[in-house]
Amino acid sequence: MKYTKEDLSLEKGIKKEWIIANGLGGFASSTIIGINTRKYHGLLVVPLTPPARRYMILSKVDESIEIGGNKYDIYSNMGQDYISKGFKYQTSFEKNELPTFSYKVKDITIDKTICMKYGQNTVGVLYKIRGGSQTAKLTLAPLMNFRDFHSMSTGHEFNVRQENKGTKVKVILDNMIQFPVYMKVSDGEYISHQNDMFKHMFYVEEQKRGFYPEENHVVPGRFEISIDKNEEKNISFVCSFEENIDEIDVEKMIMEEKKRLANIVKNVGIPVENEKIIKSLVISADSFVVYRPSFRLHTLIAGYPWFLDWGRDSLISFEGLLLKTNRFEYAKEVLKTMMRDIKYGLVPNGYSGFDNRPLYNSVDASLLLFEQVYKYLEYTRR
Repeated sequence: MKYTKEDLSLEKGIKKEWIIANGLGGFASSTIIGINTRKYHGLLVVPLTPPARRYMILSKVDESIEIGGNKYDIYSNMGQDYISKGFKYQTSFEKNELPTFSYKVKDITIDKTICMKYGQNTVGVLYKIRGGSQTAKLTLAPLMNFRDFHSMSTGHEFNVRQENKGTKVKVILDNMIQFPVYMKVSDGEYISHQNDMFKHMFYVEEQKRGFYPEENHVVPGRFEISIDKNEEKNISFVCSFEENIDEIDVEKMIMEEKKRLANIVKNVGIPVENEKIIKSLVISADSFVVYRPSFRLHTLIAGYPWFLDWGRDSLISFEGLLLKTNRFEYAKEVLKTMMRDIKYGLVPNGYSGFDNRPLYNSVDASLLLFEQVYKYLEYTRR
C-alpha cells in the first residue's frame, strides 16, 4: 500500500501504523510519518528470551541533511509543546513487503527502507540518496534505550559505556554487559556524545490509554556522511545484538527478506483478481509465526505489540495463519508446541515469560486442539 503527500499530514499520519517482525517475537514499528505515538514503537524491540521479555533497544534514528550551510531535519517527533515536522519533506510512504519512506529536500531525494533480519535481533536501514546541485552532509542520530517495552524511561539518567572503531560502535547501557548493542554505518564517521539525552518524547496513544505519556532516550553519538554533487549513494545503518555486525549487508538482507516473503506468497497460489489484498494478508500472517528456541519449535503469538503465544488464540487462528497458507511443516510444529505440556487433559494457555512455566487457565483450548488436529489432517491428506 502506498500513501502520498496528502496522506502524510500530522492529523492523518499519526493514525496509520506499520510493523515488521523478525520471527523471534521481536519487531520494528512506528507511524507512516515516523512519529512514535506509543511506548511500544521502536526500530529494534528484541526478545531477550524469545519470544518473551521484549526490550526496547533502538527507539528510532533521527536524520538531518545539511545543504549549502542550512540544516534540514527530516525526522518527526512529538513533545507536549512542540512537533518537529520532518514529514513536510516526505513525499510518500509505501509498505508492500517492507516499509519505505521517501523524502525530497531541495533537489536531493532520499528513500529509506527498514528491514529486520529474519531469525536475528538485527534491524537495518538502507538510505538511497540521489544528490543535487550542491554538496551535502547526512547526519544519523540513534535514540537508544534499554527497558522492558511495557515500562518507560522517565527521569532516568542513563549509564552509557561505548567504544568505536571507525563507524562500528559498541554500546553498553545501564551496566547490561551481557547484552551489548552494536551499531554500524557503511560510510562516513562516528562522533561520540557525552550525556546527550532526548528528553520528553510524547506518546499520544499512551495518554489516551491513561498512562504517563513522556520518556527520555539517550543519544550516544551521531554518524555523519558526506554526499557529493549529483552523487548517487547507498548508505546502510545497522543496529544489532550480533557482534559480527561487519558481516551484515543491509542490501543483501533486504533482498533475502523480500525473497523469503515472495516464496511464502507464491506457495499460497493467490487468484489474480484478489492478488493485492491476499498478498498483504499472507505477509501479515507470517509475522505471527515465531520460533521458541527453548522448545526448538515454532509457535503462534496472539498479537502485537504485547501478546505471546496463548493456547486458545493460537488454535483459533491456526487454520487461517498456517493451513490456508499451505505452511504445513510450521503447522505440525505449532501442534507439537500445544501438545508439549498437556496436563490432566488441559492445554497450556500460555507460558511464563521468565521461566517458560506453562499456565493452565483455558477451558476450551483442549477442544480447539482436537478440532485443529482434525483440520490439519484434512488439509494434508488432500
